[in-house]
Amino acid sequence: MARIAPPVDDRTYDWIIDVLSDLRTFSHANGLHKLASELEDVTLLAAAEISTRQASDMGRRATTRH
Repeated sequence: MARIAPPVDDRTYDWIIDVLSDLRTFSHANGLHKLASELEDVTLLAAAEISTRQASDMGRRATTRH
C-alpha cells in the first residue's frame, strides 16, 4: 500500500522570510546598513532554497501517490 504524504503547505517556511525581513528592517533603522544588506542577500538565498525544497517535496508526494 502506497503511503500518502500530507498536502504541501506553501506557507510552511514563510516565518523564516518574515523573521529575516524583520531583522533587515531593524538593522537598517538602527544604522546597521552592512548587516541589513547581508540580510537581504540571506533572504534571497532562503527564498531560493525554500523554493527548491518545496519543489522537491511536491515531486516526492507525486511519486508516492502512484
